[in-house]
Amino acid sequence: MLEGYAEAAQVVTELVGRVPPDAWDAPALGEWDLRSLVGHTSRAFVTVLTYLERPADTEDIDSPEGYYALMPSMTGEGIDPSAVAQRGRDAGGALGNDPAAAFATLAERAVAATRAADPDALIATIAGGMRVASYVPTRTIELVVHGYDIATATGLDVAFSAHTTTQVVTVLARTGVRLGHAPVLLHALTGRGSLPPGFSVV
Repeated sequence: MLEGYAEAAQVVTELVGRVPPDAWDAPALGEWDLRSLVGHTSRAFVTVLTYLERPADTEDIDSPEGYYALMPSMTGEGIDPSAVAQRGRDAGGALGNDPAAAFATLAERAVAATRAADPDALIATIAGGMRVASYVPTRTIELVVHGYDIATATGLDVAFSAHTTTQVVTVLARTGVRLGHAPVLLHALTGRGSLPPGFSVV
């Protein structure tokens, strides 16, 4: 699953590298402009680099879907929309005068760090102790989801491999099952119903 992270990082980095110079201040997602959206996306690298330096003593969450399923029950920084929005703006500002180059540098560092890490090592995340192999796929999801957001905002094309998108969709489906949405998902996927407006598992 760690290679999916590397592939997603490469695809999104190439996408960000094609952003027109005059597009960074344009509206992108919700209250974010494009710089803030790309900044938020870069946190898929920043958090990996940060958490890999924070060993944990216990495994509190055993899977990527366990991480996402826990999010609705968290309080404070973990799910506060205004805090998330501000972190995106701050991360966008931190990309500096050449955001594409800064994004690429973070991607390179994060991918190298994951490849050097022990997949079974326990790290301390915002949600609790997790193994590297369980946490990193959550960042792959962030890269793929926001990669599509960036493409939508800019009108640029983006494509991820079937292998990586299968990983992402599988984790999201498992999250939905953990949250009790299995019947809704099954009905929608088999043409026996539709998802409610605004339905999300993250």
